[in-house]
Amino acid sequence: MTLKPLTKILAVASIAAFAAGSTSLSAQEMNSGNAFNIPDDVTILEGADPNNRTATAIVNGFVITDTDIEHRFALWRAANASVTNPEELKIVRAQIFRNLIDETLQIQEATNLEMPVTQAEIDQRYAALAAQNFNDGPERMDAYLLGVGSSPVSLKRQIHGEIAWQRVLRRTVTPFINVSEEEVREVIERLEASRGTEEFWLAEIYLSASTENEAAVLQNAQRILEQLQQGGSFEAYARQFSESSTAAVGGDLGYVRLETLPVAMANAARAMQPNQLQGPIQIPGGFVIIAMVNRRQVLTADPRDALLSLKQISIGFEPGTSQEDAAARVEGFGQFIENLRGCADAETASSLLGATVVTNDQIKAGDLPAQLQSIILDLQVGQTTPPFGSIEEGVRVLMLCGRDDPQVASGPTPDSIRDNIESERIQKRAQRYLRDLRNDAYVEYN
Repeated sequence: MTLKPLTKILAVASIAAFAAGSTSLSAQEMNSGNAFNIPDDVTILEGADPNNRTATAIVNGFVITDTDIEHRFALWRAANASVTNPEELKIVRAQIFRNLIDETLQIQEATNLEMPVTQAEIDQRYAALAAQNFNDGPERMDAYLLGVGSSPVSLKRQIHGEIAWQRVLRRTVTPFINVSEEEVREVIERLEASRGTEEFWLAEIYLSASTENEAAVLQNAQRILEQLQQGGSFEAYARQFSESSTAAVGGDLGYVRLETLPVAMANAARAMQPNQLQGPIQIPGGFVIIAMVNRRQVLTADPRDALLSLKQISIGFEPGTSQEDAAARVEGFGQFIENLRGCADAETASSLLGATVVTNDQIKAGDLPAQLQSIILDLQVGQTTPPFGSIEEGVRVLMLCGRDDPQVASGPTPDSIRDNIESERIQKRAQRYLRDLRNDAYVEYN
């Protein structure tokens, strides 16, 4: 179970000039669908399309060039090579443009607060990334970035923005987040009260929609779902497109109880199994795509966490084997398996049947295919699964030779609960902070 939420960047015009020719509106009028008295039949003047502009901007005096966008886009393409839809690539490019504007605002805010990031700090983080991804020095990552059409400068700019924003939040947001002992205690009490109930580990991609753009947003959500079904990274798409606060963590909602979710979203999740996708689901305010990572019972050991010792006994078939001959061999294989008295006898299959016997002493039940998990977990030591497979792939069984059941979950610690609450509040404040920076910014598009 990449990168920032789809949010509108507003170039701030003169509010005084707007207000000078305006009349006051009642609260009811302001909340109506047409507070600006826009006619239903709108005529767009030629040459006045605000979306038809080159992807270059000056943000409070800092220039973002086409090259900046191309280098960042090339880095995204390197991680999402399977995405070829021109319309989707256009959307991604526009999002990267908005990300660069946000990044610039974050760096500028750190400088305004007299907390600039030094080049040495950026180079140190860059070198750490190179070691983590290439087990080598920065030179190898330099070559990779240039090879995919990006540049070290582009990635270092992104690192600059991340460090700057973390620094801003540590000074202006984090010190003012307080979580009381009572709040932590209430969470623990709720967990104890819900012991044994089911909870779901979900990830989400949320796209807001209004009556006017609902069809377009739905179409965009369907395109994203198609890319995910073809192997696209859910985390990458959540970071890039989701408008939820979870976008910063790849859409990860963590474990949630269904009663905390919108009804339509909860109903879809209830019918899902781990590693499944569902969507687009219409919920109040827009559409959501969800992925299920896992499901479990609160404060109860998950049987799928059991560590198993298994023997796989398998037979293959020569090319050209007829269905009749294969069926006869499978029948003989099944009879042999039924007569096995335990794991010690399994090794005789190699000499008597020409079978292949493979042992794995550290396999997690939850890592097995979903169809086999319930079968395996119902077995006693020495018992086998029914034969499964095909003539092309071979026929096999799994024999249970040992099982270490997981211990009963003790639940999260007070410290981890406090950290989770703090992180959520910091994230929400950070979103509001960035929104205010956008509203106060002077962004000139060229």
